[in-house]
Amino acid sequence: MFFKSDNGSGAAPEVMAAIVRANDGYATSYGADEIMDRVRTRIRDVFEAPEAAVYLVSTGTAANALSLAIYAQPWTAVFCHEDAHIAQDECGAPEFYSGAKLALVPGPHGKMTPETLAAALARVGESGVHGVQRGMLSVTNVTEAGTVYTPAEVAALTALARARGLPCHLDGARFANALVATGSTAAEMTWKAGIDVVSFGGTKNGCMGVEAVVIFDPAKAWEFELRRKRGGHLFSKHRYLSAQMEAYLEDDLWLRLATHANRMGARLVEGMKTVEGAHLRHPAGANMLFPEWSAGTHARAEARGAKYYQFPAGEGREAARLVASWSTTEADVDGLIAALKP
Repeated sequence: MFFKSDNGSGAAPEVMAAIVRANDGYATSYGADEIMDRVRTRIRDVFEAPEAAVYLVSTGTAANALSLAIYAQPWTAVFCHEDAHIAQDECGAPEFYSGAKLALVPGPHGKMTPETLAAALARVGESGVHGVQRGMLSVTNVTEAGTVYTPAEVAALTALARARGLPCHLDGARFANALVATGSTAAEMTWKAGIDVVSFGGTKNGCMGVEAVVIFDPAKAWEFELRRKRGGHLFSKHRYLSAQMEAYLEDDLWLRLATHANRMGARLVEGMKTVEGAHLRHPAGANMLFPEWSAGTHARAEARGAKYYQFPAGEGREAARLVASWSTTEADVDGLIAALKP
């Protein structure tokens, strides 16, 4: 009953098999392998963006930091939600690679709103040379609260940024889960909604360790290549990244895995309704939820084998984060719900 993170799941069998196949013989290094040629074409098809530049890195932090670095200048601010992964969980990598400052924007349930973003945009950059200038916008979908932006909600935020001439990034570590949750396409969630560059996640959804960066303006491609190399994120045996991504996209495996994870998330939500005293801190839109329950529940659940992250809560209460993955089973979910009950 492992619900700490979808990072804790193994790699899908199809991905592992692809890595083994790629291990046979020789391949050109540093991203010039034939598999990468096919991956680039496939991702362009998925995003309906035939001119997009496509690159692979091994971590979501690298994908986000490098994506921001090609657009943000050291004297600018990157607007993001105050709980965004780039703000709370990447050890300053976005600032390190870009030199920019993160401008934290509040909003309920992990989501910026047009009102909170507009207020931040109006506040930052008004002190002339003495303060940072407006730089770009970064949106996370699925959010760190487990909620999901619709394409229309993304477009409402990017419209405010674009009105000030700012480029826009999407942190899509759980991009597939967001698409499944909203029933939208990759294009609708990204460039059609005003996004310039997207971190397209694979690691949390069945890959061993690969993320794609999709840049819709190919003029930014060379700078990304240079920054990736200078930052130490250009793999020499790149075919192992390419093989993972090709398998991930083959026959829509990425969407099938996310559909299962979201379904297990929904099963958790339904099960939580049967736990006396439990409620959710945020609406659960995909595969991640944040429940609260009565004190003493943690000890009981852990004694019965449940594993999840604990969060602070008020007196007499306990809180947790539960994340379902592509490999979570119905038995896992039902077992956890049973473990929470007296």
